[in-house]
Amino acid sequence: MLKIYRDKCVGCKACVQVCPFGALHIDDEKKAVVDPSVCTLCGACVEVCKFKALAIIRQEGPTDNFADWRGVWVFAEQKDNKVQSVVFELLGKARELADKLNTSVGAVLLGEDVEEQAQELICRGADYVYLVQDSSLKYFVDEEYAAILTRLIKKYRPEIVLSGATAVGRALASRVAVQLYAGLTADCTGLDVDLETRNLLQTRPAFGGNIMATIISPRTRPQMATVRHKVFPEAEIDKSRKGKIIKEGIEETDLDVRSKVLEVVKEVEATVNLSEADIIVSGGRGLRGPENFKLIEELAEVLGGAVGASRAAVDAGWIPYSHQVGQTGKTVCPKVYFAIGISGQIQHLVGMQSSKCIIAINNDPNAPIFSVAHYGIVGDLFEIVPALTKAFKKALGKK
Repeated sequence: MLKIYRDKCVGCKACVQVCPFGALHIDDEKKAVVDPSVCTLCGACVEVCKFKALAIIRQEGPTDNFADWRGVWVFAEQKDNKVQSVVFELLGKARELADKLNTSVGAVLLGEDVEEQAQELICRGADYVYLVQDSSLKYFVDEEYAAILTRLIKKYRPEIVLSGATAVGRALASRVAVQLYAGLTADCTGLDVDLETRNLLQTRPAFGGNIMATIISPRTRPQMATVRHKVFPEAEIDKSRKGKIIKEGIEETDLDVRSKVLEVVKEVEATVNLSEADIIVSGGRGLRGPENFKLIEELAEVLGGAVGASRAAVDAGWIPYSHQVGQTGKTVCPKVYFAIGISGQIQHLVGMQSSKCIIAINNDPNAPIFSVAHYGIVGDLFEIVPALTKAFKKALGKK
């Protein structure tokens, strides 16, 4: 909160003039007053005040002794009693971070009848699995899941907590961070640690994806981050690994929620899931119009792949948002990624640069996409793509 010491304030209006959000004004007593619903605690007013009449008072989390906080935790998101693949990606990175910090890896598994999944988490790198089972946990309810995870964090005090940047992970992590007064960085694409301070170095796109920012939370524990799907490889399965399953119960306060799931209606996907596809053929502004996406669709069909798109193509209304690859779309990591008519702005590169093999087709030899491509073809996509489709049909024996 922004604290104003009225006995020091002289009503000079310096703070009012410098506030970029219009959160301050001078009242009838010639004293500064703040509107907390508008103030973002940017600190500009504090720096400009010559009379030290303003100060930012932050309510810190339970960080009385950082030495008590050890371990890297992963929220083991599951659906229909099946652990989601993003969890295995996070376990691989968590194992790497924990080894650097000389600490352990924990996985938190919540659900109904999910104990069989606990051993798989151990095989993927977890040293401890914190298991909570109850019929009320069959479906994800953010308030209940957040109450349980918050309680476990307070009890075991991990220094880092990771979750997938999925609909579930985003809803859960934000609630837990608020309850713990902890720092949270969303949609990370890179993680590392500073061994001297044990701070988590959280890298994510910023300013519309034009730069990559590295963020730290030096004043609070745990350090929390959500991580985009497919930016890290999955942890290898090691069936010889040993770990400990710690069973925790449900408390009455966990069930004090304002909402509940009445029914779940499953959506049947008629198309290949971009996040899981091994081959993706993506088109961009270079296609010149929605009618030309048939070239992308034909090549994808021959290869048994999924159709992707750049943000420019989606914004133009050429193809639905569900196909968008990039910072504001899906992060993918297929075995083969075709970038056709896509210039390769950083917003797009963030979402696909981890692909095993990137093939770029563009008529501009200086297009940024070629900086990450393993193979590049400079030329007219309207000639190249049909020729590729024809060649693949012949090679694969398709008519």
